[in-house]
Amino acid sequence: MGGLPDIIRPQLATLVDRPPIGPNWSYEIKFDGYRMLCRVDNGAVTLFTRNGHDWTDRMPALAAAFAGLPVSQAWIDGEVVVLNKADIPDFSALQNAFARRRTAGLTFFAFDMMFLDGRDLRQLRLSDRQAELKHLLSSVDDAHIRLSNTFTEGVESLLDSACRMGLEGLIGKRVDRPYTECRSPDWIKAKCLQRQEFVVGGISRSTGAAAGIRSLLLGVYERDGEFRYAGSVKATLRPAQMRDLQERLEPLGEPPFFNPPEPERGRNLHWMRPQVVVEISFLEWTSSGEIRHGVLKALREDKDASEVQEEKPVAAPASTNRRGESSSVRGPTITNASRVVDPSTGLTKADVVRYFDAVADYLLPHIKDRPLMIVRAPDGIKGEMFYQKHAEGQRLKAVTQLPPSMHPGHAPLLVANTREALLELAQLNTIEIHAWNATAPDLDHPDRFILDLDPDPQLDWSVMVEAATLTRVVLDELGLKSFCKTSGGKGVHIVVPLAPIHTWREVKEFSRAIARHLARVIPQRFSAVSGPRNRIGKIFVDYLRNGKGATTAIALSPRARPGLPVSMPIRWKELPELGGAADWNVMTSAARAQLQSEAYAEPATEQGITERMRRAVRTD
Repeated sequence: MGGLPDIIRPQLATLVDRPPIGPNWSYEIKFDGYRMLCRVDNGAVTLFTRNGHDWTDRMPALAAAFAGLPVSQAWIDGEVVVLNKADIPDFSALQNAFARRRTAGLTFFAFDMMFLDGRDLRQLRLSDRQAELKHLLSSVDDAHIRLSNTFTEGVESLLDSACRMGLEGLIGKRVDRPYTECRSPDWIKAKCLQRQEFVVGGISRSTGAAAGIRSLLLGVYERDGEFRYAGSVKATLRPAQMRDLQERLEPLGEPPFFNPPEPERGRNLHWMRPQVVVEISFLEWTSSGEIRHGVLKALREDKDASEVQEEKPVAAPASTNRRGESSSVRGPTITNASRVVDPSTGLTKADVVRYFDAVADYLLPHIKDRPLMIVRAPDGIKGEMFYQKHAEGQRLKAVTQLPPSMHPGHAPLLVANTREALLELAQLNTIEIHAWNATAPDLDHPDRFILDLDPDPQLDWSVMVEAATLTRVVLDELGLKSFCKTSGGKGVHIVVPLAPIHTWREVKEFSRAIARHLARVIPQRFSAVSGPRNRIGKIFVDYLRNGKGATTAIALSPRARPGLPVSMPIRWKELPELGGAADWNVMTSAARAQLQSEAYAEPATEQGITERMRRAVRTD
């Protein structure tokens, strides 16, 4: 029991490539409308947008409908749409309704309920919340408010049908999870259309036409630098944009594509220098490497043409359907593919291997030339796990070994610099990948240090956000650039890149001084002493990972914990929006990596540790 909350933030969904299937997932149509949350308090109705704006006055008929619900207090989550004659949401009609202030015909599709007559439902399972919502709306006879239908069977067919109907896609939800007021992997979205940039390599004109553009001939660059034809799209732009496009096109005497399209009756092809970038939405890639049903969205000036490549599909989400004993990822066979790695989710070895394959382009820069420590789980994360820094008699083909002279007195260290090497590690049942803070051949001078903020497990996530922010403030005041990533567990890793000019002792002593400085200045929040008893109600600033040979889980590495969460690089401004340090897992991280790839590069810097910095944090 409790008071009615003034504000509830909406739970948001994470984009994935295709919907997971299993007993813990249910699906709804992704409505093409406006997200809206309704608060009812003894007849007083407030309608909030997803950003917390009060739109009640803009929807008086809908507010009146909610005022008539047989409840005293409630919070209801849903989507406002305008339905066309075929009973399909029409976003353009929705925009026109608000522009013309004719909102009497709006429909609110309710899909969740977070509070009801003194009961806070947010910690209940989704299935229980939806049962309460269904019971409430079963007695309501008002066309303005409808219950969103849910589906658990035939999900792939449902997505196909949604796409054919012109809908956006599906929303999937874990039925056994509470309501989380942030973006969460417990809710996913699978869209019908893909969207990315292409480079214009030519245009077509109707036969006999001396000017004008009928369609754009699109291309993408291959990894070897070759320019590949990737299909065409009608040139549908506003007049001003069309003039801009024509001014930027530069004729070329020969096809820029290594596989130019064949001429077609009724149109002439004209080649252009591949330098103009456009953004296209489309249904899918064909087996021949061209797009289907493309729509020109915009000209892009913020991306260099040479950077435009085909954005590969992300890893398929896990399913409770068991696969066969072997499978393939771009050629190599996955042995024991159906072996369950994480019993809590049913994730298999094949899921882990496919995850590493999907994120390889984003993960590899974080381990290039770095000695590794891998965590292997041959019998899954519930079985015995092995920590390995050397080959230990295994015949490795793609994973390389550094010369022993780089680390005298020790066995050769492992390095994985290619996709093939990464997949070889995955084939060895690797779950976690940890790396040194130095790169070969210079292993005597670290190129970064890491502050691992390790909290008392009982602390709220908001305390971690505050602590990470305070740590960043200290680093900023010292003049050190930093970036952060979630640990995949409870904490945050703050990474400070350095020019490789300092010794290991210098770097470790400096990071220790920062930890002790934080503990001295804010003792109620930080501890610089390890051990559970020393961090009760506090956050341990772990600087011990900055010694020679010490390692830290790398960006985008899965963690060997239930759910297989992932250590995720994030922008500082994203930190307060997260629900925790394990917000992403192997099922959802590949999609984020593809969509937010620019957030994954460690900042290039030649910064070093100065005597002024040492004096500023000296605690003795």
